[in-house]
Parts: sequence; structure tokens; C-alpha cells
Amino acid sequence: MPRPTPQLRPRRAAGDAIRRLRARLWPIAQTAAAAVVAWYLAVLLLDAERPLFAPIAAVIALSATHGQRGRQAAELVGGVVLGIAVADVFVSVIGTGPWQIAVLVVLAMGAAVALGGGDLLVSEAAVSAILIASLEPVSGPGLSPDRFFEALAGGGVALAVSSLLFPPDPVLQVGRALNGVFGNLGHTLQEIARALAEGDEELALRSLQAARQIDDGIDAVERALAAGIDTARLSPPRRGSLAELGRYERSLGQLDFAVRDTRVLARNVLRHLRGGAEGREELGGAVADLAQAVWALAAAYDDPRRAPEARHLALEAAGRATELGSARPELGLAGIVAQVRAVAVDLVRAADLAVQEGDPVDRTTEELLANEP
Repeated sequence: MPRPTPQLRPRRAAGDAIRRLRARLWPIAQTAAAAVVAWYLAVLLLDAERPLFAPIAAVIALSATHGQRGRQAAELVGGVVLGIAVADVFVSVIGTGPWQIAVLVVLAMGAAVALGGGDLLVSEAAVSAILIASLEPVSGPGLSPDRFFEALAGGGVALAVSSLLFPPDPVLQVGRALNGVFGNLGHTLQEIARALAEGDEELALRSLQAARQIDDGIDAVERALAAGIDTARLSPPRRGSLAELGRYERSLGQLDFAVRDTRVLARNVLRHLRGGAEGREELGGAVADLAQAVWALAAAYDDPRRAPEARHLALEAAGRATELGSARPELGLAGIVAQVRAVAVDLVRAADLAVQEGDPVDRTTEELLANEP
């Protein structure tokens, strides 16, 4: 394959830079608008000539609260305001410098802990104290409360922008996290199918290791879903997303079961191959059908018409495995056949829940597999 010419590399790099910038233009525009609004709000309410703290607080808080749950966003804004207040009070007394920064960190974090703040508030208070103390050394005698209120105004603007007026799309956030799970799950099933068909013990071991890592993806989906539901409930522009998020929430449990059963399937395949067994191409084909069912299920969330395809592929995988298990009733294959059927049932239930077709959880495994092709 020919290497890209040197002339194409700068063009490709420029294209990548444009795509990255295009993806972040809206958050950048929101941050700039919040800084301007915070400035004018401080001028209007506090009669400040140069309210530097208000836009700084808005920018820090807005960057921190993007995509966070409501309580987390409030803690982050509170940390920004508290850190600025501590810096304003104590820099006027102790001045600036390396050891003063250390003192400010201790004081800001100590104040946050004393007020009962969580980890987010505590860490953000320390960071904000350092940033504000470094950017704006206090000059002149005495303490001006205007700076605290400037920070409060800026944090309030950031919270309103990020959580109420222009919140991130919760469905998009959950969908991205879920696509990562589908990608890893489908790829892992493909690798298990190859290991089983070719009798590759090393590939089976790598598949097991990959299957164990998918749990992190499920955790990420759960966090994104919880944040998305909070966002949709608190923000009027995103309230219509609750129904779509409900589909993800209903089917996530079954997808979690599919991930766990895939891990057990990979372990059974590895144990089977380590026992000196030869590859089973027919059974590998059934596992490959499960991988195809995962791809179809991923597409069904955007296009519910793909749900029957996912269901059909999963049932076909279960049918092929059952037929092979009946034809060759070997003890070593029984566990693999059982796990193929288990993953198939998980995917069938997830596909049904994704399009709200009945209540598949209440049906037994045999009832779900009764219509095997």
C-alpha cells in the first residue's frame, strides 16, 4: 500500500484540525457568551467597572459543569465561588508566592470540607483559589466583597447555561457511550468465534481479557444515563428526551447481562481449548451470528426496524448451538452451548425492550427460543 505523499500530510492534519474545531465550536461559543453575560450582569448588579472575576468564574465553572449531573454541577460552581472567595480574603493578607499558594490550597480545601462539600467541590475550590490568586493579585487595602459576588454571578450564569438553557444533548451522550459497549462486545464475540473455529488458545485468552474490560463501558453508560436523565428533567429544552432515554434505561440491564454472559462464554471456550480440544467451526459460526446480532441491535436504537434483524440473528445463533449440542453431547461443549443460548436470550430481550415490544423479561428462556429458525 503506497504511503501518503508529504504534500498530503499537512492537508490531512489541517482537515483533522478543522473537524476537531467544528465539533467544539458550539461549546466554545457558549463559553464566550457566558463570559460576556457574566461581565454585563456584574456591571448591572454590582456597578463594577471591570468585573474580571465574573467572566473568569463563568469560564471555569462552565468548562467544569459541561455534561455533569445537576448536583455535581452545583458542587463545581460552589467550588469555583468558594475558591475565589478564599483567594480574595487571604491573598490580601499573605500576598502571593509559592508558599502562599500552598497555604491557599490548604485553606480552600479545608473550608470546603468544613462546609460539608463533596470531592468535586473540595478539589475545584483549591484549583480556583490558585487560578484566581495567580491571575489577579489583590491590590489596595481591605477586602472588597464585590469580588465574591462577581464570582457568584459568573458561577450562576455558567450553571444556567450548562444545566438550564443550553445543556448537552443527553441522548447523544448516552448513545456515544453505548456505541462503545456495542463495538467492544461485537468485536469480542467475533474474536471468540475465531478462537473457537480455529482452536486458537491464545486468541481465546485475549478474548477473555477483552470481555472483562467491557464492564467499564457499561459503567460509563450508566453514568451518562444518570446524567442525561437529570439533564432532561431539569432543562425544559431537553425534557422531550426522557422517552428516548427510557428506551436505553429499560434495555441496559439486558445488555449488561449479555456482557457478563459473553465473559463466561469466553472463559468456557478458553477452558475447552486448554483441555486439548480441536476447533469447532460450526459452533464458531453460531458465536459469529451473535456478533452480527450485536451490530443489528446497535443500529436498532436509531432505526427500530433493525430490531427484528437482531432478534433473528440471535435466535439463529441459539438454534445452531442447540442443534450442535444435540448432535454432539460432549461435556466440554455443553457449557459453551449453554452460554451461546444465554447471550442470545439477552440480546433478544434487549432488542424487544429497545422497541417496546411486550415484556420479554417475564418470558422464560424456552419461550423466547421457541421460535428459533
